[in-house]
Amino acid sequence: MLHTSEQDLTAFNTLGLRARAQTVVRFHSQEQLPAISTLAGDHSSVFVLGGGSNVVLAPQLDCLVIKVETRGVRLLEERPDAFIVEAQAGENWHAFVAHCVEKGWWGLENLALIPGTVGAAPVQNIGAYGVELDQRFDSLTAWDMHTQKLVNMRAQDCGFSYRNSVFKQSKPGRWLIVAVRFCLPRPWCPVLGYPDLQRYPGLAADKTSLNAKQVFDAVCDIRRQKLPDPAVLGNAGSFFKNPIVPLETRDRLLAIYPDLVSYPIEGSGRCKLAAGWMIDRAGWKGRRLGAMAVHDRQALVLVNKGGATAADVTALADAIKTDIKNKFDVTLEQEPVAVS
Repeated sequence: MLHTSEQDLTAFNTLGLRARAQTVVRFHSQEQLPAISTLAGDHSSVFVLGGGSNVVLAPQLDCLVIKVETRGVRLLEERPDAFIVEAQAGENWHAFVAHCVEKGWWGLENLALIPGTVGAAPVQNIGAYGVELDQRFDSLTAWDMHTQKLVNMRAQDCGFSYRNSVFKQSKPGRWLIVAVRFCLPRPWCPVLGYPDLQRYPGLAADKTSLNAKQVFDAVCDIRRQKLPDPAVLGNAGSFFKNPIVPLETRDRLLAIYPDLVSYPIEGSGRCKLAAGWMIDRAGWKGRRLGAMAVHDRQALVLVNKGGATAADVTALADAIKTDIKNKFDVTLEQEPVAVS
């Protein structure tokens, strides 16, 4: 029989929002899965909570909250062209990346210091510093809450796109990711195309002598300089996606703003605009609205100045989106998921 409890979730979301859930079940073993499905059937909605790094929680959650706490990392296969590594969904993402670097299973180092869990990473299709999760993805195992079966899914089954996947598009609680497997290429080749890495001392000098630990350390250093620690200042990381627009939109904006930051998407006729640049240019960096503010060093990050609720987050986010739409005629989309 499953044990459920009422739970204060203020410490379980990196924004540090005041939140409480009526019913929480802790998932730590596959043997619990059938009972969890039965329990879910008694609730109108279900939310799977990992590290709480990409959510905006309402003060009172009426849904069933499944807190993922499974652990375990293992090397499944060592092939001439790749290491196949599996991690359980509840593993801390950054700790998993650090473990892989230490073991010589290289390829995830550009994704260091991203908050959250391994199981949440495919949902968001996380990416940073020139590497996207789907580039290192092999497969995953998920529990289908509807059919009550374990399903093995390859990349084509996951519907990966920019900060998106089939898991994010499905009804919340449909899928419970159990374990994720990664294909880490051999021989290893550093990915240093991102401007911050190109400028980082010691990385660009001689690529042949580089190792993944050096790239890992550089990424951690850059992120710590630019992004606040959620343990010190509540935040959900990058709050807005970089909007993808036609090249015509970019060219229109370039005529007005010659210093516009954009990233072409090869062969698509589209590009990503730097949402942080637009928010900064609109004068939001460092501005405060109630208990929430835009970080003074990174305009993409919204921070909790103390005692914020979901309504405070929404008020600031909506004000920024309205201003960016008025100034640039570009629509911003938030990354964190709102849960009530």
